[in-house]
Amino acid sequence: MTPELQAAQDVWPKLTPAVFVPHAHSEYQRLVTVLDDLIDVVGEDDSHPLASLMEFIGVLIEKYEDENVPELMDV
Repeated sequence: MTPELQAAQDVWPKLTPAVFVPHAHSEYQRLVTVLDDLIDVVGEDDSHPLASLMEFIGVLIEKYEDENVPELMDV
């Protein structure tokens, strides 16, 4: 196992409450709350250590919406 994967394995259990692929509406809502919190912390600071996490969470939310939110699917 590479050192990067070992580091990820060591911290992943602590991250899973905030970083996950939503498969249900309740999980989607939790992820939106995480994103809102990240926006409050990161703002528009692209150099913030959590900026890429904020972007990643946004992509997960967008994917869920594209596949599951009917009013957005027809736009």
